[in-house]
Amino acid sequence: MLFHRRARTPGARPGTMRIAADASPPRIHAISYDLDGLDEREIEDVEILQSFPEVPGVVWVDVSGFGDESTLRRIGEIFGVHHLARADVVNVPQRPKVEDYDDRHLIVTQMAHLREPRSMEVEQLSLILGPGWVLTFQEQPGDVFEPIRQRIRVGVSPIRRMGPDYLASALLSAIVDAYFPVVEAMGEEIDRLEEEVIGRPTPSTLHQIHEVRRMLISLHRIQWRQRDALGSMLHGEPSPFTPEVRVYLRDVYDHSVQVLDVIETSRDLVVGLIDIYLSAISNRTNDVMKTLTIMAGIFIPLTFIAGVYGMNFEYMPELHWRWAYHAVWGVMVVITTGLIIWFRTKGWIGSRGTRNPTDGK
Repeated sequence: MLFHRRARTPGARPGTMRIAADASPPRIHAISYDLDGLDEREIEDVEILQSFPEVPGVVWVDVSGFGDESTLRRIGEIFGVHHLARADVVNVPQRPKVEDYDDRHLIVTQMAHLREPRSMEVEQLSLILGPGWVLTFQEQPGDVFEPIRQRIRVGVSPIRRMGPDYLASALLSAIVDAYFPVVEAMGEEIDRLEEEVIGRPTPSTLHQIHEVRRMLISLHRIQWRQRDALGSMLHGEPSPFTPEVRVYLRDVYDHSVQVLDVIETSRDLVVGLIDIYLSAISNRTNDVMKTLTIMAGIFIPLTFIAGVYGMNFEYMPELHWRWAYHAVWGVMVVITTGLIIWFRTKGWIGSRGTRNPTDGK
């Protein structure tokens, strides 16, 4: 799982913004809308945003990339964002949380992207809700908000009639719902690993199980905190959400609980897979030892007979018999056949090999 972490500077001034050297330059996408109109554009000059806080209706400014500290700082100044909130936006990772700064509210969440069945990228997304506007900040371009943008572009959509708190709840809903494909894909991966463990497990299987387990532990920790953050917005006072919007936020909270339940179930299944793997390896080892023991049990009496007649004594009565050689071979065949029949009767070999070795005593 990818999660970009940056070292903290001990003793740094509160509000210090730490920008990674390889951070991509900011891309600013702005949408302003109300029931009667829509204005959507890419912002090249950050100073254009100065007029946005006064635009009637709702303004959504989405910033992708933290590669220019001056641009980020200027956006915070234009919208009156507290310097501690600006630092939390760019200093990742932050735990999912909600912080109030008068009439500005910072909501930190984690957005998950599934790259492949065993590779997931978790990206911090910060949302700032203010009077008449919403700011979103993410490290890299690419998010789960395209359905929200399409709903805004449709003139008859209910989102066009609602305020910025409804937009914030819709964005949070998109983030939480994006976890469902992730946990479903991991569930399919767990099913595949279960078949492999029951069939013919290998050390690579155990490595894959541990990878899935590590991802589930990280997801559980993230989703647990996101659920608590949503709960604090839903039940806390004062709340940035109106009573009308809290109904929708309650649905987001319910989806978060569902995701957490699926993650916990999947985590329990993975722990069970580890136990099944160890049992399967133990059973294979027992089968190998049983086979070797049976082979040794058959050849021990034969080795004894061969050892006796391999001694170089001159006076051994059987050495001079005409049919001595054939008689020894006959005895060996009889002993081998008798042992094989006895092992099958005990259920140690053949179709009855699943019987307990103590059966028949």
